[in-house]
Amino acid sequence: MAPGPTRAGWTDVVRLLVIGMLPTVVQGACLRRPLAVRLISALDTHAWGCRILDDLRERHGPGPVLVSVFGRKALVLLSADDVRRVLSETNVSFTTANREKAAALSHFEPGALLITPGALKAERRTFNEAAIERCVAGPWFHEACRAAVEEEIRPLLAGHTLTYDRFRAAYQRIVRRIVFGDAARDDERITELRDKLRSDGNWFMLHRKRHRLRAELFVRCRRYVDLPEPGGLARAVRATPAAAEIDPVAQMQHWFFAFDASPVADYLTLGLLACRPQQSAKARTDRAYLRACVMEAQRLWPTTLALVRDSTVETQWPGGWTLPAGTAVFSASPFFHRDARHLPYADRFEPEVWLDGRADAEWSIAPFSHGPAECLGKEIVLSTSATVLTGLLGSDWRITSPHRLGPGRPLPRTADHTSLRFAAGRGPGPG
Repeated sequence: MAPGPTRAGWTDVVRLLVIGMLPTVVQGACLRRPLAVRLISALDTHAWGCRILDDLRERHGPGPVLVSVFGRKALVLLSADDVRRVLSETNVSFTTANREKAAALSHFEPGALLITPGALKAERRTFNEAAIERCVAGPWFHEACRAAVEEEIRPLLAGHTLTYDRFRAAYQRIVRRIVFGDAARDDERITELRDKLRSDGNWFMLHRKRHRLRAELFVRCRRYVDLPEPGGLARAVRATPAAAEIDPVAQMQHWFFAFDASPVADYLTLGLLACRPQQSAKARTDRAYLRACVMEAQRLWPTTLALVRDSTVETQWPGGWTLPAGTAVFSASPFFHRDARHLPYADRFEPEVWLDGRADAEWSIAPFSHGPAECLGKEIVLSTSATVLTGLLGSDWRITSPHRLGPGRPLPRTADHTSLRFAAGRGPGPG
């Protein structure tokens, strides 16, 4: 008999679907549903999902497990070495244009780099690199970002309480100004359109495409590129040469979408630091340490819950078996980011792992992915996050909601950012 991968039994498939996949679908793959986030956080569903994957590894070994669901085959990765292989061979043997991901993102950004197949992907990647590098290298961009953050954060410091709704509203203004320029500061309609279409994306291929809304979003995005003096990333889009098939506005739409994970990570970072006065004091004065704190929050509670690829060619795996082209390959971020068998710091807040190289050495810890598909906007995102948190850490905050973010016990695998609340002033709070 020809060798083959380990195949999950039907009981394992049911467990993976109900406990591993269902919570992700319920909370929303593209746009989080606050009530669902609160429910799965109360149940700590990521802890359950991690236990299932750990049990599979314990029973079958570290090799990947093949799962078949409704005729669709997916390879579930259980070892860090396999994650490294898949990420490093992206655009060679694997593609980010996974079938399910494309079904979700095509609702609001069908021309984005992430779901572009074939040779066009390299051309769009080159354009994205050039446009973003133009911003990263330009002092004008960093000065504009810093001014936008300082202006939008100031009202938050004037209040005595801080909720996620207030924080996110301010962050959306920051994001609009960074992506489209200051002219978009009050364009709440463009954010509303994006989020309506993201909500459709939560249903993957089950929701009809709303072409009218998608066209309106594109027109609004295009308007900021066509201004006499565009600002933000729109200025770089305008200045970067591109053929028509590159669809520069579509690339900018993806930046607008991808940036929306930042307020979640930043708000949870603030929660972690509010419970740790010494680390908070260090973060106020050490920007590199503060960036490490943001990365650590993204390790603990990844905003991208799974790295998904499709195989584009037959691939050979240890044991002598072949994976057919067109198979989905699935890496669960909460499992690898908190792998207690492999990471001594799995369930505690330890920003130092991002400063001494330990975290970067682990390709399975991938808040911004790794390899050829690593997020091009990583530097802009982290710079913005550090600036936002520097402004907020000028005040003392304490958690007033019943969140378990303190250092006295292992941190939960699932965190509810939507109901996290702060009050100005000193005090331990319930965190």
